[in-house]
Amino acid sequence: MARSLAGEVELEDEPTTRLGRKRDHSRDGEILESALEVLAECGYDGMTVDMVATRARAGKATLYRRWPSKAELVIDAVACMKSGDADRELPDTGSLRGDLIALIRPTTIDDGERKLRVMAGLVSLISREPELAESAREAVVAPRVTLYTRLFRRAVDRGEVAPGRDLELIASVSGALVAQRVLLLRQPITREFLISVIDGVILPALGVDRD
Repeated sequence: MARSLAGEVELEDEPTTRLGRKRDHSRDGEILESALEVLAECGYDGMTVDMVATRARAGKATLYRRWPSKAELVIDAVACMKSGDADRELPDTGSLRGDLIALIRPTTIDDGERKLRVMAGLVSLISREPELAESAREAVVAPRVTLYTRLFRRAVDRGEVAPGRDLELIASVSGALVAQRVLLLRQPITREFLISVIDGVILPALGVDRD
C-alpha cells in the first residue's frame, strides 16, 4: 500500500517487481552447435565449457547461467541434434535401389560422419548418465532407421520386396557398417562405399535383385 499526498491510504494496483537482467536465449542454438563441434573433436572428457564459450564467442558466465554443468550443456545439445531425416520427403525413382542412391548427397554424408563422432564422444558420459543413451539414439540412429524403413515398406507395397522381412533390422545394418568405417577403421565415408553397402548388403538382405 502507499499514501497519497492527502494522507489517505491507497491500494497499489500491482505489486512491486524486482528488476533484474533478462536472460537472452537467442544464442542458445549457436552455443549448442558449438558444444557439438567441440564434443565431436575432443570427446566429453576432453571438452571444457571454456572451449565451447570460445567457439561460440560467448562469455563463460553466460553458459553457466543457462547450463550449470558441462553434462547439462551436452545433454541439451544432443537433444537438439535430432535430424529431419524421418520427416524428409522420400525420393521416388521407381526402384528401391534408385531411391536409396538418391539419398546419398555430400551434405548427408558429412552430417552422418559428424553425428557418429558426437556419439563416440558421448561414450564416457553415457556410462555415468545412462538416460543419455536414449537421447543419443533418438538423435543419431533413429531418424536414419526410420527413413530407410519407410523406403523399404513402400517397396513392399509395390511388390519389389517380399513381406515378412525384418525391415527395421535391415535398416540398422548400413548405420552399423558406417560407424565401423568411421570410428574403428578411421576411413572417410564415400559415395562408392555407400553404394557398395546398398548393393552388397541391403538389397540382398531384402531379396531384391540389382537393377
